[in-house]
Amino acid sequence: MTSLDTNSEKETADATPTASAPAQRRSRVPVRETRVTGQPAFVLHSYPYKETSLIVDLFTRDHGRIAVVAKGAKRPLSKLRGVLQTFQPLSVSWSGKSELRTLVDAEWVGGMLPIERTALLCGFYLNELLVKLLARDDPHRALFDHYISTLNELAHDEPAQIALRKFERALLKETGVAADLSRSTTSRALVEASVDYVVDPERGAREARVSDVWPVVSGKTLLDMEREDYADPATQAQSKQLMRFLLAHHLGGVPLNTRQILIDLMQL
Repeated sequence: MTSLDTNSEKETADATPTASAPAQRRSRVPVRETRVTGQPAFVLHSYPYKETSLIVDLFTRDHGRIAVVAKGAKRPLSKLRGVLQTFQPLSVSWSGKSELRTLVDAEWVGGMLPIERTALLCGFYLNELLVKLLARDDPHRALFDHYISTLNELAHDEPAQIALRKFERALLKETGVAADLSRSTTSRALVEASVDYVVDPERGAREARVSDVWPVVSGKTLLDMEREDYADPATQAQSKQLMRFLLAHHLGGVPLNTRQILIDLMQL
């Protein structure tokens, strides 16, 4: 009887730290999840860790953006060395409870054309947006699919301006900060194609005023963006300025390195 009581007390004591763990947790993934296998993912960014390892920022289908340690990935004979490349669909497995997990395995899945030349720089722009605007451990399955679609469009030489505008808009929608472009926030009336507007990053579209310093766009541009119709050159030009303004606001002034390079090279 004493032995059972002792064991019960030990189990209760052992359980105490587990009960307090959620209060210290910063991620949205339950702490009990210690191993994930065969998860679709893309490498967003990686950097050296110690002498032979890497810390890799992954965008995964079901777990969002996560960080893993790829132990020994820098060794010449490491299997991971040639696999952990950007813009390549991977199947990854990891273990661990903390915000920084341990990569167990990564395999190249294939099935996508590589992106090259200017499209490659556009891909790095997408990755930089994801790294800077997505919280860790916050799943975005629809955005993951949109990311794949955008890479495919770039690989097939679809117009980069259109592909990037669609992705930028999808990213803001998925993160819950997309402004409403279909109605005026002042009158609540539907946006009219012939009227000029500005977009408040926190509230949405409203009629433009003479004193406005924000980008002024036509109602037609806003309606086109809602429909993802960028065929009109005026819509392309105005949406570029508008999205640059909105992204700068939500980035809190943090610069986008690839965006500046793209501006210089392509006036995107």
